[in-house]
Amino acid sequence: MVVAALAVTVGIGILRGAMSPVDEVLVDQTPVPVATGVGDLYVHVSGAVRTPGLYLLRAGACVVDAVAAAGGFSEDADRDAVNLARTLDDGEQLPVPHEGEAAPAGAAAPAAADGRVDLNAADAAMLETLPRIGPALAERIVAWREDNGGFTSVEDLLAVPGIGDKMLESLRDLVTV
Repeated sequence: MVVAALAVTVGIGILRGAMSPVDEVLVDQTPVPVATGVGDLYVHVSGAVRTPGLYLLRAGACVVDAVAAAGGFSEDADRDAVNLARTLDDGEQLPVPHEGEAAPAGAAAPAAADGRVDLNAADAAMLETLPRIGPALAERIVAWREDNGGFTSVEDLLAVPGIGDKMLESLRDLVTV
């Protein structure tokens, strides 16, 4: 009877571990929750969170998931400075500012009232705050806008060298004209 109870307890523990979406590994001595599976993404969470670090999250994860993986907001976090509903992209850095701290570079650039980046008003620094947009691509977006008299629709991004259908879909809800 004792052996049977022990076997059931061990079995439940193994099953719970197999079904758990998060494991813990060490990267540079920092505990990092790791989700395993196809389509995972790495996100570097920094600033006003309890455990800043590099996290491996499931595809489709939002900012709220990354903040939770990092142990939640620190007591002095500027919680209104981050959009918790925004979907994350692989390789993204997510800086969470402290109260009274200046917003991350480019965050003060023009944005629509609903928080989306205005393709016709944003500078290169603001465009770089978008997922998968680096300095070179941001400059190409600005150059295309200047050369063509501005964007008339979000779909015009397809005319910018380096932006394809997949990237357009990842940006569609984050930008406006």
